[in-house]
Amino acid sequence: MKGYIEERAVEIANYIIDNNATVRQTAKQFGISKSTVHTDVTRVNVI
Repeated sequence: MKGYIEERAVEIANYIIDNNATVRQTAKQFGISKSTVHTDVTRVNVI
C-alpha cells in the first residue's frame, strides 16, 4: 500500500506542476479530497 501512495503522490505533484493546478482542481482530476491531495504531497518526504 505504501508504494501506491508514493506513486500517487508523485503523479499528483507532477499534475500540479505541469498544469499549474490548484489543490481543488487536482482533487477533482484525481477523484480524491483536497485533504488527500495535501496529505499525499506533504507527507511523501516524511515516510
